[in-house]
Amino acid sequence: MSGPAHHHAPPSPIEQRVAALEELLADKDLVNAEFIDGVVSLYENDIGPLNGAKVVARAWVDPDYRERLLADGTTAMDELGFAGPEGRHIEVVENTPGVHNVIVCTLCSCYPWPVLGLPPVWYKSPPYRARMVREPRTVLREFGVELDEDVEVRVWDSSAEVRYLVLPRRPAGTEDLGEEELAALVTRDAMIGVAIP
Repeated sequence: MSGPAHHHAPPSPIEQRVAALEELLADKDLVNAEFIDGVVSLYENDIGPLNGAKVVARAWVDPDYRERLLADGTTAMDELGFAGPEGRHIEVVENTPGVHNVIVCTLCSCYPWPVLGLPPVWYKSPPYRARMVREPRTVLREFGVELDEDVEVRVWDSSAEVRYLVLPRRPAGTEDLGEEELAALVTRDAMIGVAIP
């Protein structure tokens, strides 16, 4: 699911440079726009989110790993080989029957790349960043997440010092599924908190 429609700010200087570089590479037939879009999509939707899904699935099947993950997300993720830039300090927040967590970066778009891949466009948009802190239930509804009124919504603000990952609740009826099958149920949006597996 893509995020709600937002009006985007004009491209930043770096975005303008990237667009110019892409255009130059395409003009010289070194690479085509479809290839670039494919690579971006791969990192945004597949490679990074698959890493995070493996982390979540392991936490669902291994209580000791879950405890380590909640105590020190960075170290626990490193156990599975998911570390690196933008992932040096990741805290994991757990959804429970009474608490739903959601992640935002109000200043820019700080994001745990090693486990979620590239941030989606809507995550970086000023409307998402501003509205998620002011009216999280409304924004969550726009993503299709309906929560009971007695469920507390906690909004976590990522920064250069700390990034967050949501450990979603394990879906009911999945007790017989293995780790790989469970990982297939986990989406990037669920690990941001704007979806429920």
